[in-house]
Amino acid sequence: MRKFLLAVSAASMAFSGVAFAQTTVITQDPVTTNSTVVLPGEVRTYVMEQPIESVPYEGDVLVGRVLPDTVEVRPVQGYDNYGYTIVNERRVIVDPQTHTVIQVLE
Repeated sequence: MRKFLLAVSAASMAFSGVAFAQTTVITQDPVTTNSTVVLPGEVRTYVMEQPIESVPYEGDVLVGRVLPDTVEVRPVQGYDNYGYTIVNERRVIVDPQTHTVIQVLE
């Protein structure tokens, strides 16, 4: 009986480790977790340090909003998948191909 309980305990521990391992994902692309996008820290730092003028924009600046082509999106150095601009005094990270707002920085 003792060997049986030991075997069941060992099997439970082994399977729980597999379950935990499957929930860990490592990626370099933006990750959406509910309504938050997790970006490489270097992208945020770069965008926060750039001295550019704010562009006026009618409407709310929201994640998922597509900015018009009249809004200049600048590249993030070293990260081709990210662009940035300042709209209505708010810094935003943008998909440079689609002009879709990825994140609004506060």
